[in-house]
Amino acid sequence: MPAGDVLFTVEGLSKQFGAQRVVDDLSFEIRRGECLGVIGPNGAGKTTTIRMCLGLVAPDAGRITAFGMPIPERVREAKSRIGVVSQFDSLDPDFTCAENLVVYGRYFGLPARTIAARVPGLLDFAALQSKANSKPGELSGGMRRRLSLARALINDPDLLLLDEPTTGLDPQARHLMWERLKLLLQQGKSILLTTHFMDEAERLCDRLLVLDHGRKIAEGRPRDLIAEHLEGDVIEVYGDGARELGGRYGDLAERVESSGETVFFYLRDPQPLLQRLAGEHGVRYLHRPANLEDLFLKLTGRQIRDDA
Repeated sequence: MPAGDVLFTVEGLSKQFGAQRVVDDLSFEIRRGECLGVIGPNGAGKTTTIRMCLGLVAPDAGRITAFGMPIPERVREAKSRIGVVSQFDSLDPDFTCAENLVVYGRYFGLPARTIAARVPGLLDFAALQSKANSKPGELSGGMRRRLSLARALINDPDLLLLDEPTTGLDPQARHLMWERLKLLLQQGKSILLTTHFMDEAERLCDRLLVLDHGRKIAEGRPRDLIAEHLEGDVIEVYGDGARELGGRYGDLAERVESSGETVFFYLRDPQPLLQRLAGEHGVRYLHRPANLEDLFLKLTGRQIRDDA
């Protein structure tokens, strides 16, 4: 397929569990060499969408096509070109790192010679050369996630489906995972990424879907979405007296929001407010450009939700 061709298509996908519609008329496509990010609150339908894309859950309506093949009818054939990293590790604790890769390669029916040739390179890619003979229980969380990614690459897939792959990792481990994912994109792989980390989405994703209550509420390039939905600047005011200042200076902003002891001023021209705040002794504040987290909170709200 030429660069930019569509590898994966979802059209009008819907799924309901009992009285709750978890995915509601969702459509998107994934092109060769791009990272498509899916963000949304808990219960937005991200994981259910991934499971339907893998043929693990049957949709109530809609159509899924992978490499021109219908899912779930030809899911086994399609999976030969797909790699998966789920939210939770499914590594076999009884096998070493190298053995985990070998056994997974056998699931795809790969020749032993092909598997043996790929394992050293994948361990190197995951920075686990020295851990080839260690078992998953001896590894850190970041190492296990990198091993899961290496395992998902054993069949040399064209498309990776990654469901919150860096959840629970410390900053250093997350940055190393991001490096590896960027390398895969440079190699022409395509990625469908669900994440709760807005900095991760902004670093990795060419396009984003924003889901809420199972519906797509926005789609586009990260910077385009920010420009479309948000004012250019944000000033955060912290601590005692912040809410009082929010009321006093609210007319200087296009929009004001509060969360705990922080007041957020969303502005197109920040200078008048910055001048006022400079005269407020003891006030702590931060001036920054609008980002994806602001977009996420504007579109889906600040209220914490339980898992659904």
